[in-house]
Amino acid sequence: MGAPVDHLIQAALADEDPDGPSRWQAIAALQQRGDLETFTAARRLCAAATSAERVLGVDILGELGRDRPFTDKTIPVLRYLAASEDDTRVLYSVLIAFGHLRDPRALPSVIELSTHAEATVRYGAAYALPNLLGRPADPAGLAALRRLARDQDEDVADWASLGISLTSGHADDVRRQVLDP
Repeated sequence: MGAPVDHLIQAALADEDPDGPSRWQAIAALQQRGDLETFTAARRLCAAATSAERVLGVDILGELGRDRPFTDKTIPVLRYLAASEDDTRVLYSVLIAFGHLRDPRALPSVIELSTHAEATVRYGAAYALPNLLGRPADPAGLAALRRLARDQDEDVADWASLGISLTSGHADDVRRQVLDP
């Protein structure tokens, strides 16, 4: 099964660069495990004292295991963090995880965070929303995405505009299926 969970967690925490290759190699190894031991360790990290540990826990949970076997247990943990966390980096990671999980139960949390004062958090919301809107698109989620497309931060607005384009593509696919069976 590879390196022990604790060893991989320590390796990820040792790389202080949030985008560091050592960190993400360890995270990828943890995510591939997809087992209860890894889920439990990641969930525990989400309640840790340091933001670096909470970010790591969220990053692991966002793509844990093939077919995301722990989604039902992960969504409540992430929704709790979305509602209670103050750290921008943790909130950003929560939003990216929501996008990866593609579970519509996360939509209310993402809509709420789409109005956050920090552009980094709004960017995470712009990433997550297109993955959660559903078909047909949830009106409140689509309104949040449209608002983000007009955001003062160019990166947020660009990502949200892309999300709208992708969502429009889904609507075109549905129309084609109905018109050309």
